[in-house]
Amino acid sequence: MTGDPYTPQSGDANLSIDHYELTLDYKISTNRLSGTAVLQGHALAATGSLSLDLTGLRASRVRIGTKAVDFRQSDRKLRISLPRALAPGDPFSVSIAYAGAPRPRRSRWGSIGWEELVDGVIVAAQPTGAPTWFPCNDLPSDKATYTLTFTTESAYSVIAGGATSPSTRGGKTTWSFRRDVPTPTYLATVQIGRYVSKPIPLGGVQGEIHYPRALESRVQADFAQLPAMMAVFEEAFGPYPLPDYRVVVTADELEIPLEAQGVGIFGSNHADGAGGSERLVAHELAHQWFGNSVGLSFWRDIWLNEGFACYAEWIWSERSGGLTAHEKALVHYGRLAVLPQDLLVDQPGADLMFDDRIYKRGALALHAVRLAVGDELFFRVLREWTGRFRWATATTADFVALAEEVTALPLDGLLREWVHEARLPAFPLAAA
Repeated sequence: MTGDPYTPQSGDANLSIDHYELTLDYKISTNRLSGTAVLQGHALAATGSLSLDLTGLRASRVRIGTKAVDFRQSDRKLRISLPRALAPGDPFSVSIAYAGAPRPRRSRWGSIGWEELVDGVIVAAQPTGAPTWFPCNDLPSDKATYTLTFTTESAYSVIAGGATSPSTRGGKTTWSFRRDVPTPTYLATVQIGRYVSKPIPLGGVQGEIHYPRALESRVQADFAQLPAMMAVFEEAFGPYPLPDYRVVVTADELEIPLEAQGVGIFGSNHADGAGGSERLVAHELAHQWFGNSVGLSFWRDIWLNEGFACYAEWIWSERSGGLTAHEKALVHYGRLAVLPQDLLVDQPGADLMFDDRIYKRGALALHAVRLAVGDELFFRVLREWTGRFRWATATTADFVALAEEVTALPLDGLLREWVHEARLPAFPLAAA
């Protein structure tokens, strides 16, 4: 079975991983990672082997249950021979001991994955960087739960998704994390640095922010709106889908902020002390609903992540006293009108899947729906979307069908103009 056509060398569609148990030890000064990954899953099709993604690290031992098994490793794949073939639905458990010096992998989207900072580590895995630090089935549609036990020098904080439980012994601290909600590999993360940690009051959500002490005043100023953003988005999109949200601000500058499951990652350049990255703070928070909870079946539908998170920026602007969503839409429509009109938003091709036109045209598609159906029905659509597909995966066709069901209006043609035709439609008008 084929995986995702945008990342054809990643993943094995014959498999589904249910749980990753990662027990890792990392030495920062030498960039040495070693440990064991236990993957529990089941077969989706008959198969006599497991094909997992792993790059830059070497497996030394593989076991199925208690039995050592043969394996072969290339620069991208770990292929494991099974003692007996699996039928569809059969469960398996594989344990892999591995080690090496993790590094980013080169891709058509730049360097992605595990990356050393000046003094720490960042993991930026979207879309195919997860295999730079653990063996996995690297498909956006294959969601699993995770436990991570991570040991490193005690001078450093380790941040990942889920509840934490650190213990220190002999100059090293072991951090234990558990994430019980289904999570795709690209949203699993570990962030390491010399960070100060402070709580953020986010209502019923456990909030924390981690940053270098030298950036304290800038960080406190720039992320002060997070509680208000959370309240606005819960009203607009429905309940926040996790028990926690953590923000990491690195000492290094980053090209763009990043989202992981329950984590937003920003560079020091995104904390200027004057709110210069406020829309990006809103964008990354919104991804916890759009992309992290409601996930992608295929990368071609990435507008369901980015267009929705972009429109969340406009909603925050509107609700916080800035430009209205309609004013934002007018501005970005004007900018799109002078750009090439050669992109299908719902099928952009792998090279253009992160093109900014997907973000803005995707947001405009949502604004067109809002104008066509009115605010009450529009926000009902968004809340139904995040509720019905909570922790699942979805497609553009799923969104069109849901929007038509909730509104009882024919929206397929309208959405098709915005996401499945290259020509920029006329600016949307409100229903009469």
